[in-house]
Amino acid sequence: MKNKLINSILENVKTIFYALIIALIIRSFLFQPFYIPSSSMEPTLLIGDRIFVSKYEYGYSKHSLPFSPPIYKNRVFKNNPEYGDLVVFKTPLDNRTDYIKRLIGMPGDTVQFKNGNIYINEKKIERERISKKYDIRCGNLNPEVSAFKEKLPNGKEYIAVYNSKGTLVNSDKYEVPEEHFFLLGDNRDCSQDSRFLSSVGYVPLINLVGKAKIIFFSNDTLSGSVLKIWNLNKSFRLKRSFKIIK
Repeated sequence: MKNKLINSILENVKTIFYALIIALIIRSFLFQPFYIPSSSMEPTLLIGDRIFVSKYEYGYSKHSLPFSPPIYKNRVFKNNPEYGDLVVFKTPLDNRTDYIKRLIGMPGDTVQFKNGNIYINEKKIERERISKKYDIRCGNLNPEVSAFKEKLPNGKEYIAVYNSKGTLVNSDKYEVPEEHFFLLGDNRDCSQDSRFLSSVGYVPLINLVGKAKIIFFSNDTLSGSVLKIWNLNKSFRLKRSFKIIK
């Protein structure tokens, strides 16, 4: 009887161990879940979205593994991202904090805002104002915004919003270094991104974690917590579940 109990415990420990190993492999090399805590990517991603990020999309670096162990200085199976990708990366400032932004500038590009328009390599990107109204957050505020459909050099289209008061009009010219990328939040006036050189700046290729692929779950944290079952009908965003990210 005692031996059966010991064997049963050992089998359970082995099962848990194997499950942890499989989960670690999936998280490190295939897909990793992330939670969206801020409004910087609205209207594309909302506070409370849970997303899956493809880890194999750009190859692997030390940041592909938990705690970013310094075992390799470059990327394995390197594959460059494309204009418009929603990229999760480690901020260059501390190499620990995860951010998600949209890729706007490639290595060697120049990026500049002129009269509210984005110029890439001195060429204004296409954009069209849309009439749809978006309820956009910025911290505790709900600013009035104007929404635009923008089109990048590779044809990638997405929706970006700008404060209607025109706070983001002109900027210096950003020159993207080799092996680095320039990324912006879709909520342009409420995003800490590559425009802020002292805190985010140009993102090195090695800092890329992966590409956002799908929203697998979403709840409005202002309406209620997922832990409060009685509030799920108010907070659960059913239409956003299993939504492909563009």
